Amino acid sequence: MYTITKEFNFSASHQLFGLPDGHPCARLHGHNYAVVIELQAAELNSHGFVRDYRQLSAFKTYLEEEVDHRHLNDLFGNASVTAEHLARHFFAWCQARWPEMSAVRVSESARTWAEYRP
Repeated sequence: MYTITKEFNFSASHQLFGLPDGHPCARLHGHNYAVVIELQAAELNSHGFVRDYRQLSAFKTYLEEEVDHRHLNDLFGNASVTAEHLARHFFAWCQARWPEMSAVRVSESARTWAEYRP
């Protein structure tokens, strides 16, 4: 199995609801997110790629135009928008365009990652 990954970045705010009193994530706050998309294929295409990295620029455009410097609760309904929810949302967005999608990882900090892999 061949695997490729590409990292993208955006900044956004959010607020998590239903947490215990005093939990810092219940307050309005923001992150500089990192998103890594992963694609896999058993065979390479005629150019020797799983998929040309240049084709993945559509995801960068989506993040820049729709997600970057936005309040995520407004974008995804007034629900708690966790890294786990974002990973699943981004996976679905990417899989609709690239059938080789295998996973999406979302980071809110250098030491924490959430992954969605069906």
